[in-house]
Amino acid sequence: MGVCVSKAASSCCCCCCCREPHNGVTNDRTDAVTDDEEAYALPAFQEFTFEQLRLATSGFAVENIVSEQGEKAPNVVYKGKLHAQRRVAVKRFNRSAWPDPRQFLEEARSVGLLRSKRLANLLGCCCEGDERLLVAEYMPNDTLAKHLFHWESQSMKWTMRLRVVLCLAEALEYCTNRGRALYHDLNAYRALFDDDCNPRLSCFGLMKNSRDGKSYSTNLAFTPPEYMRTGRITPESVIHSFGTLLIDVLSGKHIPPSHALDLIRDRNFNMLLDSCLEGQFSNEEGAEMVRLASRCLHYEPRERPNVRSLVQVLTPLQRDVETPSYVLMGVPRGGASSIQPLHLSPLAEACSRKDLTAIHEILEKTGYKDDEGTANELSFQMWTNQMQDTLNSKKKGDNAFRQKDFTTAIDCYSQFIEVGTMVSPTIYARRCLSYLMNDMPQEALNDAVHALVISPTWSTAFYLQAAALLSQGMENEAQEALRDGYSLEQSSSGGH
Repeated sequence: MGVCVSKAASSCCCCCCCREPHNGVTNDRTDAVTDDEEAYALPAFQEFTFEQLRLATSGFAVENIVSEQGEKAPNVVYKGKLHAQRRVAVKRFNRSAWPDPRQFLEEARSVGLLRSKRLANLLGCCCEGDERLLVAEYMPNDTLAKHLFHWESQSMKWTMRLRVVLCLAEALEYCTNRGRALYHDLNAYRALFDDDCNPRLSCFGLMKNSRDGKSYSTNLAFTPPEYMRTGRITPESVIHSFGTLLIDVLSGKHIPPSHALDLIRDRNFNMLLDSCLEGQFSNEEGAEMVRLASRCLHYEPRERPNVRSLVQVLTPLQRDVETPSYVLMGVPRGGASSIQPLHLSPLAEACSRKDLTAIHEILEKTGYKDDEGTANELSFQMWTNQMQDTLNSKKKGDNAFRQKDFTTAIDCYSQFIEVGTMVSPTIYARRCLSYLMNDMPQEALNDAVHALVISPTWSTAFYLQAAALLSQGMENEAQEALRDGYSLEQSSSGGH
């Protein structure tokens, strides 16, 4: 795989043709990502309660963790659903991260003003007691790191790699033009892919991980040299990090910048370039990308290009611009119709048709066998007099549910739940259906969400969510809940 690069580039010198004033931002150009900004409708930034986010993430369930380091990460990111419809990513900070609530809110509100199709946008935050959380759009198709370093069936094509780095450059330009030029710890894990596999830059990197925290959490070999000297991040530092991203994209590996520059100086391009890209690009394209990476990684910050230069260099390299990203990525495009070919269980089928009678028959037949340990707990509690009234409420509720007296079932189950001594997802499921029978779909939806908080891997709760959403005319959200329940059922082989 031969690539011709000039000695100037291999020595990390800037090319005059792309040189601009030192990281300045001009206002005579509106970046491309804002042309259709008004058409990109998102709710305004808002402050959430901790309880809202607890419910959205099923009680911050381990099963919902999406951060790379899992529970071991100092700040954990969860996937969730707000009001059982909008999918979100929720970042929960270490409790000591932001002691000053005003500073946290000011930072979050500032980032929350940004709205771009190139970002996984910040939708809101929570600042309650010691809790500090951020809420962003959820990107379901993994990170650039996953697709570059840990791919399974297909490595990322050259055309898609070019699209990714351009979109990330446009995201940085958008942020810079709106006064947010600093991006903390830019790396391949910060690049995400939305439903259509379009690249997005995570908004989480626009805020530090703590008030006084480090801007780089990665290996010191990947941090900009000036950051090692001063401990401060600058716009030029962000460009250096972008250069490491370019090396990731070129090589398909996470190579330390110093090693990558040695390979470029020695013109050892076979060691640098990903062998999976053989025959996918011309010498000119490869040379241009190597030159740009070299400039971004220049030791002297003032010699690096600015974000506008990145966009100007990368834009002419784009190919197959009309081909959707999900096609280039080889990922099926999700949609409401994709639930149809699935072989649904009887309960899922009944919920998809909103057949409340069939749902009732299945829940009645299933009983409480999905309540892990609840039956034994209830048997033990029967020996204590103080629990007798609670147990009687449950028994009366069960009898009313069996007799299809759903109003009485709601009252009795509510008495059981309000005591709060015992927890049963099945009680919430039964009251959920009782609410649906009484034409109270929002209350039913709330109960299905509570059932998931108690038992995050219970497919029944997702199916009941679907029935409640269908009752509110929310077809797409209902189909998504059915898919989530189906996935859980498949992964657990039908077991709870």
